[in-house]
Amino acid sequence: METLNLNCEKRELGTRGKVRALRRTGKVPAVVYGPRTAAMPIAVTGLSLKASVTGDASQRLLRLQAAESDLNGRHVIIKDVQRAPISGEVLHADLYEVDLSAKLTVTVPLRFHGKAKGTADGGILQPLVRTIDVECLPTDIPEAIDVDVTPLGIHEAIHISTLQFGPNVSPVFDSDYALVTVLPPTVEAAPVAAAEAVPEEGAAAAPAEGAEAAPAAEAAAPGKKGEKPEAGKK
Repeated sequence: METLNLNCEKRELGTRGKVRALRRTGKVPAVVYGPRTAAMPIAVTGLSLKASVTGDASQRLLRLQAAESDLNGRHVIIKDVQRAPISGEVLHADLYEVDLSAKLTVTVPLRFHGKAKGTADGGILQPLVRTIDVECLPTDIPEAIDVDVTPLGIHEAIHISTLQFGPNVSPVFDSDYALVTVLPPTVEAAPVAAAEAVPEEGAAAAPAEGAEAAPAAEAAAPGKKGEKPEAGKK
């Protein structure tokens, strides 16, 4: 990956008012630190920092450009960036100084390409992760890791152990987790069953659940229920 220059200068810690005044000049407050470096407050050019944190590679290698000899030429990576919640403007940056001869672990993005064969059958390509951790020298930090999804069928997945890395780059993982898969087509809900048919006119309605069916005919005298037959009649 290309090493970018980041213009900067030393600064003094100050109040919020001084920090706001610094930002109005187009600069961003930052801190440089490392395993062998005490934390040092600096101010970096906003445009240079913005170019470093946009795009795929957020942990690219940066070379500090400063008038101060003890700061000029140091190599750093961006460890953290604080942004304004609404505008997204960069408010502060943490820069980690690295040793070019020592390996380190960094997070790099995955770049998916190709058309999965499972999508021809209605499947849906579903990335499960967007970044992975790799170990390498600072000068070998990849811009991104390419993942070809072309051979993926429905219910198939690509795992981290199957990726191809550069000769000096090694993935860091505890379990062989999946990176991307193809989900089956979305199944539409079954249509609602047709409403129960209304009985035809004149047809007897079915008894309610739990109710006993009425007898087919009642064994009763010609008169009303409970009446006695008239005398003399058979």
